[in-house]
Amino acid sequence: MALKYTVLGAGAMGLRFGVLLQELAGAKVDFVDNWASQVETIKQQGGVYVSRDHENRHLVPINIYSPEEYDGDPDVFIVFAKQMTLSDLLQRSAHFFRPDHQYVFSGMNGMGHIEKINQYFPKEHVMAGTCLIGTVLNKAGDVDFIGKPGAGSINLAPQVGEPDERVKQIVEDFTTANINPHLNDNFYGTLLTKVVFNSVINTICTLFEIQMGQFIDYDGAEKLGKQLINEAFDVAERAGIQLLSTREEEWQTIKYVSEVTNPLHYPSMYQDMSKNRPTEVDYINGYIYDLGKKYNYEASTHDFLRNLVHLAENTRKFRQN
Repeated sequence: MALKYTVLGAGAMGLRFGVLLQELAGAKVDFVDNWASQVETIKQQGGVYVSRDHENRHLVPINIYSPEEYDGDPDVFIVFAKQMTLSDLLQRSAHFFRPDHQYVFSGMNGMGHIEKINQYFPKEHVMAGTCLIGTVLNKAGDVDFIGKPGAGSINLAPQVGEPDERVKQIVEDFTTANINPHLNDNFYGTLLTKVVFNSVINTICTLFEIQMGQFIDYDGAEKLGKQLINEAFDVAERAGIQLLSTREEEWQTIKYVSEVTNPLHYPSMYQDMSKNRPTEVDYINGYIYDLGKKYNYEASTHDFLRNLVHLAENTRKFRQN
């Protein structure tokens, strides 16, 4: 029997995980969000509109709440907030946290969220992962799953210790929901490996407002990608973090996802930029640069790209409506 889940952060990825667990794994799922328009729209509609690759748009009934009105007691929280809004969401949700028996899984982009989650839950109850799954929130109450059913996968790991029975049940539920989880024991290596992936594809696609397939079509994509990958791996080696892939394997993953899995996908950082929201670049390229500085290493290309993204964010205010 599936566990009971509450999704904190009912954006694109939170909706995808929750809907799939509800529909395929038969799990009881609630959704909590601190974006008032999302909560109000889904309540008014009686659910969320779900498409797959822009087709078969249909209404899926879900239960959604603001943090203040929720008081459920799930077995597991699934956290998919933006890095910039996570502290607010956790603080507003703390009244229904019961850390003695509840577990947390987060598949957020970037780095910095685990430290915030650890303020409320013990490390023994925290697991995190990295998602190679494309999903787009078109607008409040309307989400598009990118890729065929079963497309994409996640790597996940418990923060400390060996996987216990609860962790194994979470993996089983994710498997039944067609999310394709791969469990390992390399927590920080798992998280940083996805940061490296995003530092290439998210950032470059956002700067040029292009899809992943358009990036990989460029003859110089490999040279650009490997320059960023090599700097990031240099940082990881100095920090003593073992990544899940080699440098070449990381490039091949970017190439495969861009060419085969999600060629029509605009990454999440672009989705934020296009809607004039702050991006998570400081938690991705910025994190790699800042980590390198601790070990007297200059990941200068990552710092350059971080500043280019902030320049692009700033210049959008000059665009004509």
